[in-house]
Amino acid sequence: MQDIIRLLPDAIANQIAAGEVVQRPASVVKELLENAIDAQAKNIQVIIRDAGRTLIQIIDDGVGMSETDARMSFERHATSKIRTADDLFRIRTMGFRGEALASIAAVAQVEMRTRRAADEIGVLLRIEGSDLRSQELVACLPGTNILVKNLFFNVPARRNFLKTNSVEMRHILDEFQRVALAHPEVSLSLYHNDTEIYNLYSGKISRRIVDMFGKNYRENILSCQEETPFVTVKGYIGKPEFARKTRGEQFFFVNDRFIKHNYLHHAVLSAYEGTINEGSHPFYVLHLDLDPSHIDINIHPTKTEIKFDDERSVYALLMAAVRKAISVNHLSHSIDFDSNVNFLRPLPSRSTPTKPLSMPSSRENSAGIGSNNSESPFSASYPPASKSPREESNLANWDKLFEGFQKTDPTPAQVTLDLGEEDEFVPTPSPTLGSRANDVQIKEDEELQNRRLAVQIQNRYIVSSVKSGMMLIDQRAAYERVLYDRYLKQLESQTAVSQQLLFPITVQLPVADVPLVLEMRDEILALGFDFDSLGPDTLIVRSMPTDFPAEDAQKIFEELTEQLRQSYADLELNRTETTARTLAKRFASRHLVRLSSDEMERLINQLFVSSNPNYTPTGEPIFSILALDKIANLLK
Repeated sequence: MQDIIRLLPDAIANQIAAGEVVQRPASVVKELLENAIDAQAKNIQVIIRDAGRTLIQIIDDGVGMSETDARMSFERHATSKIRTADDLFRIRTMGFRGEALASIAAVAQVEMRTRRAADEIGVLLRIEGSDLRSQELVACLPGTNILVKNLFFNVPARRNFLKTNSVEMRHILDEFQRVALAHPEVSLSLYHNDTEIYNLYSGKISRRIVDMFGKNYRENILSCQEETPFVTVKGYIGKPEFARKTRGEQFFFVNDRFIKHNYLHHAVLSAYEGTINEGSHPFYVLHLDLDPSHIDINIHPTKTEIKFDDERSVYALLMAAVRKAISVNHLSHSIDFDSNVNFLRPLPSRSTPTKPLSMPSSRENSAGIGSNNSESPFSASYPPASKSPREESNLANWDKLFEGFQKTDPTPAQVTLDLGEEDEFVPTPSPTLGSRANDVQIKEDEELQNRRLAVQIQNRYIVSSVKSGMMLIDQRAAYERVLYDRYLKQLESQTAVSQQLLFPITVQLPVADVPLVLEMRDEILALGFDFDSLGPDTLIVRSMPTDFPAEDAQKIFEELTEQLRQSYADLELNRTETTARTLAKRFASRHLVRLSSDEMERLINQLFVSSNPNYTPTGEPIFSILALDKIANLLK
């Protein structure tokens, strides 16, 4: 029988390795940026065309390479940073993967110019699909200039799996931001289709955050510093009121390498407990520095996941550092000892001597508790204030207005239904007067009884009576379904109603979000917005939908871009349905407010005439029926 196991050709082996390293254009940007950082570059320029499909160019002023090193850098498993196996556990550099350049050259057309400062002339290499096409000496600046053209030109199946330009550019911006935040001492610039996106100067991490994300971050970040013999924590966190509804700018760096770590993220959220609302996510850029022997970074091909040999200690130290930063800036909730809700009158000032509190006896008429007093002995009562002669005359005049009217029988006392923060009162019926107006009142009372009885709980749930028992409605989920149907209809029919703003409003967004908003411009315009780009990070808004207040334009666009950024690339739907689902999910939470009886009834009616009153567009249940027999069992 013929042998069936054979060695793969180098070209195929390189393409297999490229599958691990080069997943999309952002992967190439990450590898080349890290190589430039390791080459001790102080200035790095990134040039992108067509979201990296056509061109990715990285220019740095690092140490450069000799002619032999330049040729060897494209060989598989070639590196200048590892000599023994023990070096794998002492890595502090970034681009140590030996097959990075080899993998990139296997799926693209690559040109590299490089020169060391001590050399008079540099070298130019041209490689296409792992094949060296030319090598020659050229005049060039010290450092390295590498061009990656026509990515995946020889692997069309991989090229077809790439997303739209806005999505791929968003991934490139993510990788650029991570490198820029990890190394604020390096000046970086980014250009896309000849448009400057970022131009970041070297400086402190605080300046890098403001330059990258916007001026509004200057007043909303706090310094976080903690140093121990085991680990050092430094960086900045966002103020609790600056927390967002979606996970946005959250960065962990371990020894200047970006990582993703859910366990450490939980430590930060635990430190914020009690200062931010449930479901909100704080901003943070935190650098952890510790001995490389305590971590293992070789558990994931992209090196974004690591293991600690003592995760609990890192967790505790990180949580303590963040909690200290919050408390030092007096942002934790404090107890107001000067207010006491158990007393009707204000507490005396601290300078006024007070007597110890004691339970009043039945003999203490001065406390308002006597034999003719029907109040509970535990309720505080005070002597009535004396009335002026004019006030007594007014009271007498009011009494005369009701003389001669027939009084009704005594009515039960007012009943209070305890529903949480805001109580609902059952009003005491008013006296019946002998006039035609009473007939109108009786008719209105009958119509009120025929309406659906609905009660709101904690501005979050609606309880309504139905024939089979009790219906509990999730208010946010109900609005998500209603808004989804409304937005989808507006997008399909182009019938949204908008209001023209008297003065246009400028909205500033992160540079990385503007391309995504511009790509979705037609869908957003169909909802009643009218806006244009006014720079790489600025929009000018001329009109808004009628149900959105104009003064909230900045916040609305921030929420819109955050949700688009997270969901648009993941949902396998057409753009119209994706936009409607995205906006409904984002803006449904804006309706978690107190509703009147008419508003609750209107919401219930809108829900049950919607396309699917049972579930939200993402499949979450909207309401639940509690049958009468189950209610009876709960009370047994």
